[in-house]
Amino acid sequence: QVQLVESGGGLVQAGGSLRLSCAASGIIFSLNHMGWYRQALGNQRELVAAISPGGSTNYADSVKGRFTISRDNAKNTVYLQMNSLKPEDTAVYYCNARRYMVDNWGQGTQVTVSS
Repeated sequence: QVQLVESGGGLVQAGGSLRLSCAASGIIFSLNHMGWYRQALGNQRELVAAISPGGSTNYADSVKGRFTISRDNAKNTVYLQMNSLKPEDTAVYYCNARRYMVDNWGQGTQVTVSS
């Protein structure tokens, strides 16, 4: 079965950095569009960053210049490097794998940024 396992969340002060990882199994990782989404309390889930099988990336305007998404197809892993974190980045971050309009989700990892 498909498994997406996120790690790397935690508590960090404003201005700090975190690196999230998502290890995938049960899918042909290299053929999947991979993304990071987040959901803050009381808000809808929103796209943070995405990377195509070919390596093209796109970012939410709120994180451009601060976050970087990357993938390692040999390790079936996608990363999200988050720098210059702000309190408004506080949310549960979810890994997403998409192929042929089929979505798979991880369980989420909490990121909390204190001011």
